[in-house]
Amino acid sequence: RWARGDWQLLPWMLGLVRGALPQEGAGYGTAIGFWKMFDNLRRSITAPAMVLALIAGWTLPLPAALAWTVFIALAVAMPTILPVLAAVLPRNGAVTLRSHFGALSTDIAGAAVQSALLIVFLGHHAWLMADAIGRTLFRLMISHRRLLEWITAAQAQQTSRGGWFGLYGKMAGSLVVALVTGAAVFFAGREALPVAAPFVLAWLAAPAIALWISRTPRDAADLRVNAQDAQALRLVARRTWRYFETVVTDADNMLPPDNFQEDPQPVLARRTSPTNLGLLLLSTVSAREFGWVGRTEAVERLEATLATMRRMKTFRGHFFNWYDTADLRPLDPPYVSTVDSGNLAGHLVALAETCGAWRAPTADTPGLARGVIDSIELAQAALKELPDDRRSQLVRPEEVARALEALAAGLPELARRPDLPLALAATAVDLARTLASERDDEASSELLYWTEAAHRTVTSHGRDIASAFAEKAALERRLEAIEAEARLMANAMEFGFLFDPARRLLSIGYLVNEGRLDAYCYDLLASEARLASFMAIAAGEIPARHWFRLGREQTPVARGAALVSWSGSMFEYLMPSLVMRAPFGSLLEKTNRLVVRRQIQYASGLGLPWGISESAYNARDKEFTYQYSNFGVPGLGFKRGLSENLVIAPYATALAAMVDPAAAVANFARLAAHGGRGRLGFYEALDFTPARLPEGKDKTIVRAFMAHHQGMTIVSIANALLDGVIRARFHADRKIQATELLLQERAPRDVAVAHPRAEEVSAGDAANLEAATVRRLHNPHAASPSVHLLSNGRYSVMLTAAGSGYSQWNRQDVTRWREDTTRDDWGSYLFLRDVENGAVWSPTASPVGTPPDSYDVMFAEDRAEFVRHDGSLST
Repeated sequence: RWARGDWQLLPWMLGLVRGALPQEGAGYGTAIGFWKMFDNLRRSITAPAMVLALIAGWTLPLPAALAWTVFIALAVAMPTILPVLAAVLPRNGAVTLRSHFGALSTDIAGAAVQSALLIVFLGHHAWLMADAIGRTLFRLMISHRRLLEWITAAQAQQTSRGGWFGLYGKMAGSLVVALVTGAAVFFAGREALPVAAPFVLAWLAAPAIALWISRTPRDAADLRVNAQDAQALRLVARRTWRYFETVVTDADNMLPPDNFQEDPQPVLARRTSPTNLGLLLLSTVSAREFGWVGRTEAVERLEATLATMRRMKTFRGHFFNWYDTADLRPLDPPYVSTVDSGNLAGHLVALAETCGAWRAPTADTPGLARGVIDSIELAQAALKELPDDRRSQLVRPEEVARALEALAAGLPELARRPDLPLALAATAVDLARTLASERDDEASSELLYWTEAAHRTVTSHGRDIASAFAEKAALERRLEAIEAEARLMANAMEFGFLFDPARRLLSIGYLVNEGRLDAYCYDLLASEARLASFMAIAAGEIPARHWFRLGREQTPVARGAALVSWSGSMFEYLMPSLVMRAPFGSLLEKTNRLVVRRQIQYASGLGLPWGISESAYNARDKEFTYQYSNFGVPGLGFKRGLSENLVIAPYATALAAMVDPAAAVANFARLAAHGGRGRLGFYEALDFTPARLPEGKDKTIVRAFMAHHQGMTIVSIANALLDGVIRARFHADRKIQATELLLQERAPRDVAVAHPRAEEVSAGDAANLEAATVRRLHNPHAASPSVHLLSNGRYSVMLTAAGSGYSQWNRQDVTRWREDTTRDDWGSYLFLRDVENGAVWSPTASPVGTPPDSYDVMFAEDRAEFVRHDGSLST
């Protein structure tokens, strides 16, 4: 199209049109423009000229033909060679030679491939240009018709045929050039045929090569998982789905309670968050995709949850950070969390596209029996755990085993005769129930649960199969309603007011009662908030340049460099990948791969299972509730003190299954061997931190289950085993497709790497890890003052045990100070006064000096704490 347009200017350029030629004194700009038009013509004849030059050269004797061919090939490849030559010498002194030459070798390989492709498509390019030039000259000089013909790229793509035949038809010119060239060389003496043959063959194969390189780029969904590992991961996900089957009930309005804690006694946290809601919806979708529930049951579950969400109070389309699941009131203080809203918006988009896919004629799950088999295998595993106590029983375990085998054998009939496997499942349940009532132990209870689960799954699929045409039509309408509702909720969220235009970053949230943004922002690409940024850009509410405002500091990992996050947790890196693709070779895909490798390497050095991420850990409040914090691998995060904790969260292994499923299966086995698996899936965490371990123990199991971690586990495994099904649904949305180019970002070639907390990176024996040094003092008036220094490299504070001290900024004094070891009375102080009796004192020993009943000072590496008690008052 462009070549035809350029050649249609030929009469104007030759002066055949009045006033066409640049007149004397017309100005430099006109001359430059005139030269550019001639240069466009020159470029359009380059490919045909090169092909003609090659054909002419191949009519010469072999030595001359070879030299001529090398010359032309270098001319073709020169545009790709020159940038490599310019990059031979390092231009950034902060980049190591190893990193530079590694990048240079990649550049050389890329230039070689591009040069080869230029030669492969040279015949096609020459034909296109010759056709454009010939058509234009014919229309200008002879026919004078169709001079305004212009077919857009979109129209051309719609009318073109796909596949092998379509592409060979579209690129037939390459075949013509190849055949003409081969014939010319053959009849010219055939001496140069060995030189010409590779070119002729390449031009014949050009359509096939074009089809091969035009395939969709790989992403993390392209995983090869063997059957044994796939089934192991399915069983992990099926056990985890039990959490939602158990705790999502009408008592909580079909919302997911935030967590369930087993120890010291069962407690259900009856609150929920937007992230919990989104992951419940996607977990329900995954359960349907795995075949654990039928389509009708999945629709009923989704309808019930969305109906509750419609009743929940929102702010500018956003759900609040926390709700009470019983009465649906937002918990105080009302807060809009940016990351939670981003998660829910993305998950709602994936849900909406799923409803469209389920309405398609081929929407039925291909392997209905697979979902039932998962429950049967778990029942068989529970059967093996039954102790052999030789008691006389009405039902023996062998009878239950035979009933389960019969059910498995009858599953192929499920699609044709659902009543047969349903009867077999009912028989197995009756036997398991009788056995469980006789034995009354945990193993038999597990056996009964999974046998009943198999029966429920058969019943659920049977409902779908037995549905009449009218019922199926009604189900289609219900799916349409869910799709519309999900899109409405996602589109209703306004992200613009969460954007800080001065920083060009998203705030972490909005304080509703105060009517202002939170002072802090998300400023790293390797963050769980990446999805919120992507959704806000896709909605057109914030500029796309915000994406490139996010920090991209990198740290060396193995032989590459990965993005640095705040805490180095698996959650920050991989949670957005539940719905967002990481195209193969992109900065995000490379980071995800290297981070999983580093997690494995770090834990292996400590002799522990791997998977460090934010989670609950072995510390409790006064109500014996586990505390929650972010943990990560030293060297991957900016946070101080990452090496002081060793908390392994099993859900991190599930997230890593989207990157390395084989390693995830092996690690799940290690976690199970450590006692990390419970009734509702894997427990929240295993805490190996020495400072928090009871005497004589090498670990503490955090016996709790968090809703969002359970949901991540199910969705991650669904992506790993079902060809990235959740991600594919998310990226089917048109707004997402229009924005996904952001995800194609390549790792920068020359970038200086950071070494966050380098002193913490080395891994030793877990038993030798010590807690951070903490000094506790009780006497503020020692003969020699005890001092504490705090600094971030720019701002520094010195404090004594009496509360005196000074602060500096870049070695410039901020507060006054005079060194006096005897009085220790220089600093900045707080004064407190009792308004009833007029008593005045200070929270620290200085400057008032009133003797307290007790006085405690704690100096830690990141803070100083002063606590004093005066009667009933504590400060």
